[in-house]
Amino acid sequence: MSGFSTARQKMVDGQVRTNDVTDRRILDAMLTVPRELFVPASRQALAYLDLDLDVSESGAKRFLIKPQLTGKLLQAAEIGEDDNVLVVGCATGYLAALAAKLARQVTATESDSALVAKAREAVANLGLTNVTCKAAACVDGEASAAPYDVIVLNGATEVTPDGLFGQLREGGRLVGVSAESRPSRAMIVTRSHGEFGYRPLFDAAAPVLPGLERAAAFVF
Repeated sequence: MSGFSTARQKMVDGQVRTNDVTDRRILDAMLTVPRELFVPASRQALAYLDLDLDVSESGAKRFLIKPQLTGKLLQAAEIGEDDNVLVVGCATGYLAALAAKLARQVTATESDSALVAKAREAVANLGLTNVTCKAAACVDGEASAAPYDVIVLNGATEVTPDGLFGQLREGGRLVGVSAESRPSRAMIVTRSHGEFGYRPLFDAAAPVLPGLERAAAFVF
C-alpha cells in the first residue's frame, strides 16, 4: 500500500468509524476517493489529518471540512442511489466526489472560480461523470438543476439559507453546520408540505461558508 492509501485506511478506521459512521457505502467511498488529489501539493501530507484543511491558493481561505464531520453529514443526509444532490461551497470538490459515489447526480457550487477549475480537474481525473462543478455564490445554490433530494453544506452557515431551502424537493433535506447560535451544531432541515422542519443532530464546528456569514452588527 502507498503512504496515502495507508493514511486513508487510518482516517476511516480512526476518525470516521469511531464517530459512529456505520454506512458501508460512505466508508467505501472514503476508502476509495483519494483526498490528497483535492489538496494543493504543498499540503498533501496533511490530507488525512483530523482538521479542516485549507485548500485555497490565494484570496479568501477555503476548506475541506474534517473527515469525521464529512462522514457524519453524509450519513445524516441518507443519500439514495437515485438522488439528485447539491453540494454547496465545494472548495476543491472532495465532498462532491464522495456524494457522487452515493447519488445519481451531483451539482457542486463554489464561489472561487480558481477552485472550481481544480474541482473539475479532480473529479475528471477520477472518472466521475455524474458531477457538475459550477461557479456560484453559496447563498444562490444552483436553480438550473433543482429541485434536489439532498443539499449538503461543505461548511457552516451563520444565517438561515432560505434560498437553498427553496431548492429542496418535497421530502428533501439539507444537512450542514448551523452557527446561528452557540454552540454550533450539525443540523438537518426537511421539506414537508411546503414547511421546513429543523432538527439538531450533534455539536459540530466548521468554517463558515462565504456569503453565509452573519451580517456585522452596526456600531455607532
